[in-house]
Amino acid sequence: MKLRMLSTLVALALGTGIATPAFALSDDQVKGWAMSAAKECQDVLEGAVSKGQLKLGDVFDRIYVPIPNTDPPKFKTRYDAYSDTHILPIEDGYLAKDSKLIFVVLVDKNGYLPSHNSKFAKPLTGDKAKDLVGNRSKRMFNDKTGISAARSTAPFLLQEYRRDTGEDMKDLSVPVYVKGKHWGAIRFGYKK
Repeated sequence: MKLRMLSTLVALALGTGIATPAFALSDDQVKGWAMSAAKECQDVLEGAVSKGQLKLGDVFDRIYVPIPNTDPPKFKTRYDAYSDTHILPIEDGYLAKDSKLIFVVLVDKNGYLPSHNSKFAKPLTGDKAKDLVGNRSKRMFNDKTGISAARSTAPFLLQEYRRDTGEDMKDLSVPVYVKGKHWGAIRFGYKK
C-alpha cells in the first residue's frame, strides 16, 4: 500500500498525473527484451540456413498443412519442428524474465505461431476449452492484433487488446528479418 501511494505521489510530483502500480512492467523494458529476442530468433533462423539445416524456402514456407482433428485448427510447416527445438528455448527464456509476461512468441507474417511457450504447449486433450488455453502452438493468430504485429515493419508496435482467453493485455512486437527479408515478428504479451 505504501509503495502504491509513493508511486502516486511521484507521478503527481512529476506532473504526469498518471500513477503506475508499484512494480509495473514497463513498456520500455519489454521493448528492450523484444528487440533482443527478435535478434536471437533472426540469428537462429539465418544460422539454420547457413548451416544447411533448413533451406531459405523452408524458413519462408507458407504452405500450412492442416493437422487433422484440431479445433481451433492447427497446421504444420517445413520449419515448425526446427522451431520447436531452437526457437522455443529463446521464447521460454524471455518469458521467465518477469511473472507479468503472459507469452513470448515468434509468428510469421501471416500470424502463424509454430511454437508457443512450453506452458501453452500441453498435449491435446480433446476438450476445446482446455485446449484453447493449454495448447496454443501451430495456430494462426491472424486477428486484428495478431496480424498487425506479424506484418508491422515499424521498429516496434505496442497494442492493447483482449486475448481469446479473456485477458486484457498489452502486446509489444518487433519485426524479425531473415536474410534481409521480413519474416514476421516476436510478440510479447503482458498484463496491463
